[in-house]
Amino acid sequence: MTLRTLGLTLLGTAGLLALPACQKEEAPAAPAAAPASAAPAPAAPAEPRAHAATPIQEPGAQGTTAAAAPVAPAGKGVVRGTVTFAGTAPAAADLPPSNDPACEGMSTKDASVLVKDGKLANVLVRVKGNVAGAPPAPAAPVVVDQSKCTYVPRVQGAVVGQPVAFKNSDGTLHNVRGLVGTKSAFNVAQPPSGAQVQKTLPADTEVLKLKCDVHPWMTAFVVTNPNPYFATTGADGTFSLQGLPAGTYTVEAWHESLGAKTAEVTVKDDAPAEVSFAFSATDASAKK
Repeated sequence: MTLRTLGLTLLGTAGLLALPACQKEEAPAAPAAAPASAAPAPAAPAEPRAHAATPIQEPGAQGTTAAAAPVAPAGKGVVRGTVTFAGTAPAAADLPPSNDPACEGMSTKDASVLVKDGKLANVLVRVKGNVAGAPPAPAAPVVVDQSKCTYVPRVQGAVVGQPVAFKNSDGTLHNVRGLVGTKSAFNVAQPPSGAQVQKTLPADTEVLKLKCDVHPWMTAFVVTNPNPYFATTGADGTFSLQGLPAGTYTVEAWHESLGAKTAEVTVKDDAPAEVSFAFSATDASAKK
C-alpha cells in the first residue's frame, strides 16, 4: 500500500511538473495573435496613396485643357486697306417705280455699283481658305432685313455653318428666294412685319443671292467663308480684318458685278499689313 501510495504521489508530482512545460509550449501561440492585434498597421500605406492622388488632379486639369483645345489663340494681326474704282463709274440704272406704300422712301437707283470719290462700297474683303486656330462658326445668325423694299445690308459675310435669318420690317408682303448659282435653295414667304425666319445654308454654298419675287429689284448677297476674317467696305471703301494669327494669307476682294481680285499678304503681330484693291469698268465687261 505504501509503495502504491508513493507511486501515485510521484505520478501527481510529475503531472504538476509537466503542466508549466505545456504552458511554455503553448506560449508561442501568443505571437499568432499579435498580427491580429497589429492588423491596423498596414493602414500606414494609405497615406502614400492619398498623396499619390494629388498628381491625379493634374491629368484631370490637362483633360479639361484638351477639351478646350479648339478655342483659337488670340491673334494680333491686322489687315487693312481701301478698295477703289478707277475711271468713271457706270451710271446707275433707274429702278421701276412702285405703287406699294411700304416702299416709300426706297432708293430709285440701282445700287450694284456704288462709287463715291473714287471709293467702292459693298465689296466683301476676306481671307481665303482655312485659318489654323480660327474660332468655330457663331451660333447667332447673320440677319438680312427688308426695309423700304430694300434688303439691308446688300452685301455681308457669314462663316460656313452659320445660319442666316430674314426679317421683314415692312408693312407689306415679301418673299426671300435664295439662289446658289442658278439653283433655288429656298423660298420663304415674309408676311407684313412677320416673325423672323432662319435658314441653314447648304454646305457647298459660297455666294448666296437673295431675290424678292414681289419686288423684283430687291437683291442682296451673303458670302460664306471658312473663317471669320472678312469685312464689307462702306462708302469710304475702307476695310479692316482684325485678330489674325501671324502668317501669309490670300486676301480676296469680291464684288457682285465686278468680280474678284486677290493679293498675297504677310501678317505680323507687331504691325498692320496694308493691301489695296482697284476695280474699273473693264472688270464689269470682263465678267460678262
